[in-house]
Amino acid sequence: MPRKPLTALILLTLVAGLGACSENKRTDDDAKTENRQATGSIATDPKDSKGPAAEVPGAAKGGTVTVLRQSKISHLDPQRVYSFVGLTASQLYARRLTTYKDDGKGKVVLVGDLAETPGTDVNKDCKTWEFKIKDGVKFEDGSAITSAEIAYGIARSFDLALTGGPTYIQEWLADSPQFDTKFNFAANKTSLPPGLSTPDPKTLKFVFNKPHCDLPFAASLPATAPLPPAKDTGTDYDKQPLSSGPYKLTKNEAGTRLTFERNTFWDPATDAMRHQYPDAYVYEFGANPVTQTNRIIADSGADASAVSFNGVDSSLVSKVVNDPALKARTLQEPTPSEYTLTINNNKVTDLKIRQALNYAIDRDGVVKTLGGDTVARAVTTLMPPATIGWKDYEAYPAGKSGNPDKAKELLGGKTPELVLGFQDDSTYQELSTHLKGNLEKAGFKITLKPIAADTFLDETKKKDNPWDLYIGSWGADWPSGASILPVLYDGRAIKDGGSNNGASYLNASALNAEFDRVLALPVGEQGPEWGKLDEKIMKEYAPVVPLYVDVMFTIHGSKVGGIFIDSIWGSVAVTNAYVKQ
Repeated sequence: MPRKPLTALILLTLVAGLGACSENKRTDDDAKTENRQATGSIATDPKDSKGPAAEVPGAAKGGTVTVLRQSKISHLDPQRVYSFVGLTASQLYARRLTTYKDDGKGKVVLVGDLAETPGTDVNKDCKTWEFKIKDGVKFEDGSAITSAEIAYGIARSFDLALTGGPTYIQEWLADSPQFDTKFNFAANKTSLPPGLSTPDPKTLKFVFNKPHCDLPFAASLPATAPLPPAKDTGTDYDKQPLSSGPYKLTKNEAGTRLTFERNTFWDPATDAMRHQYPDAYVYEFGANPVTQTNRIIADSGADASAVSFNGVDSSLVSKVVNDPALKARTLQEPTPSEYTLTINNNKVTDLKIRQALNYAIDRDGVVKTLGGDTVARAVTTLMPPATIGWKDYEAYPAGKSGNPDKAKELLGGKTPELVLGFQDDSTYQELSTHLKGNLEKAGFKITLKPIAADTFLDETKKKDNPWDLYIGSWGADWPSGASILPVLYDGRAIKDGGSNNGASYLNASALNAEFDRVLALPVGEQGPEWGKLDEKIMKEYAPVVPLYVDVMFTIHGSKVGGIFIDSIWGSVAVTNAYVKQ
């Protein structure tokens, strides 16, 4: 069918239906921030991608912003960054080809970051893309950033020793989920992957065998961050990444603290979204959510300019919500992170059993177990409501509390014995116990098996794992079904270990063909198709039980300003942060 040119994307609603970033507007009767419908576009006019970023009203220079988090950031190497905290923190030091301007009030625009624009679809078929690199972009040592350093960064993401990061661009260039078989980085460090070239120092070119209309979005992930080959220290690069952003890592204290200070070679005239207000950012690890919340409530010393990344602990939600002074220092928004009771389709092969699992779950009880709608919202769809083209439906109408009788009817007198694996922390223990009660009330026999939290993802992504069920989660890399449905449910991407479809292990050839069909459409036409496909997957395959989306509810000190909940990743954004003087 005819394809629309990239300019048609100017009118693309980027985050349709998202209750986006907080305006921090509250009344004494309502602890929740005002939900806004986010709007956005792809900025094809180079003026929109130029700096400096608009000043934040009331912002001042100086001071230190502290981010408190229980666990350390797993990776600092931009090609390996793939956690929400890593994605937001990396904005301080790792510029990419594209990025999002997010005003904190719901308006989101995809702009060029290192590139002058979010890319040019050369032949209007989404197969050949060019990015022109901005003048004046530099590393922390003052050396210029060119297309060569960006291309090298992308090339090193093919190295299987550098695990953890996204694999969209690698798979698209290789035209295969097994991208390492098409380009061996370890043996070809002076070469580039097939389809990637640098015609000149200002131009980066991608040539794909198939259309990939989502490339401007995928290019916003830090895997496109630049790196000079001489500065590549392999797996040790995690310890000291080279900055291309407004801050550079000056101290890395072995999993307990990271200190970022100003990068004097960052030029605000080249940057449409970042600021350099604080003298420093400190990421401090170790304190649990209870301790984080209590420290920020106390509002003393450095904690007066701190923010909790983990959010208000459920045991303290009532205290915070019912104190107007504390409530004024909170942020609350639904996030794009969705949790499911994931069914291992390799082991649970009977569709009726998977459908019965869907009828059995008491979602209202799930939300209450987690702490109420301050921290979670029930869902019945595979895509969260923040997604372009989201369709509101319920494939297995069970009401808020589940329908165990309908589940028993589908089971037909059978009592399936299933093993539910869960991460071994208190939250997942409580949630798993609740789910076990739901399922046994509906006729199942459930055995709970704890899995070490730090190995949970690796273990459940092994194709021969021993569990029938597990609590899984996924946060889209951009608000499109393209970064949710094919990533999680295209069976061709299943590997022995480490694949994203290493949860449900659904593999249906008819469904895989549907993914190809929708991905070949212009981005502006994909949204409704993803919504239809979401419903089709649930009705015809029931590979998981959708449970809830996270609600970010966090608290900050009285002296920190400019923070908001990121519209794309639903976590604390710090690029506009400042310390009140």
